[in-house]
Amino acid sequence: MKLTLTRITLAFFLLVLFVPNFTFAETKTFTKEYTYQAGDEDSKNSCRVIALREVKRLLLEELGTYLESETEVKNFQLTKDQIVTLTAGIVRTELIEEKWNTQNLQYWLKAKITANPQDVTKAIDSLRKDREKVKELEELRKKSEELLKENERLTIELKTAKGNAKKEAAQTYKQNIDNLSATEWFERGYELGISGNYSNAANAFSKAIELNPRLAKAYNNRGLAYAKLGNDQQAIKDYSKAIDLNPQDAKAYYNRGFAYYKLGNYQQAIEDYNTTIKLKPQIAIVYTNRGNAYAELGNYQQALNNYNKTIELDPQDAMAYFNRGIAHFRLGDKQQALKDFNKAIELNPQIAEAYIARGATNASFGNYQQALKDYNQAIELNPKNALAYNNRGDAYAGLGNTQQAIKDYNKAIELDPQNANKYFIRGNAYFNLRITQQAIKDWNKTIELDPLYAAAYFNRGVAYGNIGDIKQKIENFIIAARLGDKDAQNFLRSEGIVW
Repeated sequence: MKLTLTRITLAFFLLVLFVPNFTFAETKTFTKEYTYQAGDEDSKNSCRVIALREVKRLLLEELGTYLESETEVKNFQLTKDQIVTLTAGIVRTELIEEKWNTQNLQYWLKAKITANPQDVTKAIDSLRKDREKVKELEELRKKSEELLKENERLTIELKTAKGNAKKEAAQTYKQNIDNLSATEWFERGYELGISGNYSNAANAFSKAIELNPRLAKAYNNRGLAYAKLGNDQQAIKDYSKAIDLNPQDAKAYYNRGFAYYKLGNYQQAIEDYNTTIKLKPQIAIVYTNRGNAYAELGNYQQALNNYNKTIELDPQDAMAYFNRGIAHFRLGDKQQALKDFNKAIELNPQIAEAYIARGATNASFGNYQQALKDYNQAIELNPKNALAYNNRGDAYAGLGNTQQAIKDYNKAIELDPQNANKYFIRGNAYFNLRITQQAIKDWNKTIELDPLYAAAYFNRGVAYGNIGDIKQKIENFIIAARLGDKDAQNFLRSEGIVW
């Protein structure tokens, strides 16, 4: 009978698209009012945009002061401005009431922020570790402040300007208002992304882009939202636009590379990761994902080189050791693979896949008892991991306990019913128990799911031969031979049968 080695699947890190979603349980509310006096060029909309930015600034400053004095934020070594900048992308400003006084041209509004300070603190802690994201939010806030100051200057200038100078100043003023509004929509999109509302986040970023078509950050973040929604093709379009607007944006290349990876375009993914590394050579995760792309192409030596670089940059990265172990295993260095799996488990004992990989390596040495221990641990960590049951079944089969092996294969199929290989393996187990008809049923299912599974045709042919159905045996061998099965080809050749 033909056997297949159970594939050890490569694990990879996902880019952190948004910081974690925290539930706001015990909340605290901050309320502020703001009145804006309209200038000659102001409309109701421009007054509202400016008033909203100002009241939001006041609210965030009050929240920042509270967080700095009452929570662990004071231990993060952040300035007051940095706290305000980060919270702008985390909490939502809600309008309570607003009024437009047409007589004295004043726009008044009242707004609030309601949040759980402890949860906001956790979100800040996560966000502050992403230096690129912090930089992005800082640049956005700085730009908003510059626009507000410029409009203050333009308001004074417009009182005395005439002719084309006045027209140009008025156009600049209006454009600044659109850019301020775009910033508001961007922050809204970011906050929606944090809460897991990716559809509305994409809509908010679209609003930002509509108001400021050159806001590269909005395209990149909308791409992330689309990626979360499973629309990687649209995400790639947005990342590409972000790159067109800012060819030095390493994040956009990285994100596009990951989208290409998910779509199976590994070579294009590698090209984007190469560019990312040229722009930002010290980001460990990029080497990990480039290594994964090389592994998918079967270039395990290049994958190994990339995982080595990840470990050089971050020696505590458990997944890097795990991935390197996979590469060593594929290159035939099982002893080194075992060392890497041990290290991965030492650094993070919660990685179920690392136990599965170590179990498979031990099984390849014939150490089925140790393999069983690893698979049991993997199942304890993740009872819905089909591969763990499948491999544990293989270990039981290696120990001669075929009945127990079939029980595990049954569970693996229950969890992953569209996997042709799992039916193939269970068919082998039934055949070993001489339950031939059940074995044939499993190989039938294997072929139904994967009509090009040559070994299934060969094994089914052997089974038919054992029950005396020579016609079916030959027919299955012919198909297996046409699909490249050497044993089937040799048999048919020895019988003088042309396939």
